[in-house]
Amino acid sequence: MTMPTSFLRAVGGLGAEVWAQWHELRHVMAVIGSVLFECVQPRYWVSAVRKVFARQVLAIGVEPLWIVGVVAVFVGISVVVQLTFWVGEAGQSQMVGPLLVAVVARELGPVLINLIIIVRSGSMMATELGILKINGQVSALETQGGDPFTQLVLPRVLAMAVSAFCLTVVFILIAFASGYLFAAWLGKGSHDLFLFADTVSRAVQPKDIGNILAKSILPALFAGASCCIGGLDVGSSDNEIPNATQRALTRSVAGLFVIAAVVSLLTYL
Repeated sequence: MTMPTSFLRAVGGLGAEVWAQWHELRHVMAVIGSVLFECVQPRYWVSAVRKVFARQVLAIGVEPLWIVGVVAVFVGISVVVQLTFWVGEAGQSQMVGPLLVAVVARELGPVLINLIIIVRSGSMMATELGILKINGQVSALETQGGDPFTQLVLPRVLAMAVSAFCLTVVFILIAFASGYLFAAWLGKGSHDLFLFADTVSRAVQPKDIGNILAKSILPALFAGASCCIGGLDVGSSDNEIPNATQRALTRSVAGLFVIAAVVSLLTYL
């Protein structure tokens, strides 16, 4: 009994897609490894690289501060206030700190910040590099003896990782502060700021700090490498840029949730 041709085509297409994604994953991991290796080599940090890195940090980590602040305020009002209120109602006030650290600092903060960076800056990064590739500026850089990886990829990937960590810290602080102020205003939480800060700080353990570092930096490295690869892999047509950007963003978001899940499993199980 022969198998239907449509079924064989579907299986073949699935296998080709899986192989393509595996190839992309290997490429991304190779880029991340090269970035981490070269970023500690002083000879790679020439003036042009430092300027690109500074511009990328400004675009990725400074310009979206207002977006991060608004999201953090709403998270603080909705999550921190509710946790404080319901834990108090249940007579388990000693659990406020651990729950706030677990929900806001360990989970929501790194994931939301990376989503903001991927959607806002990742798409911009892939599009920008795609335009440079199509306009021949990447080839011109190679002709002049420059290294496209060092001058285009390295500063962008590192800037995304540094910005993700810094914005995560800002997000957590604003969320806690706004949640405390709103709860105190409603009369649902403690009015003692130092007591609230002490409760949260006592709940933070070394593994929580490592978790926050990993969940903020690793997905950002993955997203930065994916977006750079997507932008530089376009051919000679402008029509390829939207598709390349979409694939890079999809891969980055999927990588974010996979990395977050793996880090949680390795840290707390």
